[in-house]
Amino acid sequence: MDKGSAVRDMFGKIARRYDLANTVMTGGMDALWRKRAAACVATTESGQLLDLCCGTGASTRMLARRVPGGSVVGVDFSEPMLAVARRHPMRNISYQQADVLQLPLPDESFDGASMAFSLRNIVDIPACLREIARVLKPGASFVNLEVSKPNNAILRRAFFAYFYGAIPVIGGLIGGDAAAYRYLPQSLINFPDVQTLAGMFRANGFASVRAIPLMGGVATLHVGAAPLNSTRTVDPPFSQHAAATAMHHA
Repeated sequence: MDKGSAVRDMFGKIARRYDLANTVMTGGMDALWRKRAAACVATTESGQLLDLCCGTGASTRMLARRVPGGSVVGVDFSEPMLAVARRHPMRNISYQQADVLQLPLPDESFDGASMAFSLRNIVDIPACLREIARVLKPGASFVNLEVSKPNNAILRRAFFAYFYGAIPVIGGLIGGDAAAYRYLPQSLINFPDVQTLAGMFRANGFASVRAIPLMGGVATLHVGAAPLNSTRTVDPPFSQHAAATAMHHA
């Protein structure tokens, strides 16, 4: 089974108690971070927004409140996750099962997009970023929320002790799948650091990229804008191998 299929199956198994596990594991901070991410998506009240890897719809619903006269499309490849999301319907939300690497959506069709706690599970981050840029209107913003590695050594050690030690235990007890909550922290190990990921944004279709640390850098918002020019030219592909090399030499 390839990584994408394995990750999809894993999220299907933990879908039912996913939100509760996140709340307990983060002490409720995940909701505050999601709210901050939604606020960073530049839009109007009639905007058409996209929530990628939307899972149970926690971030999707926050985006929907920002566009009372618009709409939000939530996309995820896990049908069990979407089934949980659909239990909390809102008038201006629709959900669609799809792979973020091959979105069944027209070019330049959204005024903004977001993703939360998912990019580190994507098998090809550069391709994903290019696909997101493709479906955004010129100048539209993309906001990515993800756990990260704090720069402060003391905070980093404390965070790693909790993230790699306590999270698998707490998540396994509450989420009901110990293996899944052992994998989720491990997925951060080879994930690009904050500056490397910002470089990947710039190399794969985004301008005006900035990184906003949350709670000392245990999580980070990356914000970028789709280019204003219609040609959508990007720098030469910034590969996962290049990211790993950049991290090695950092």
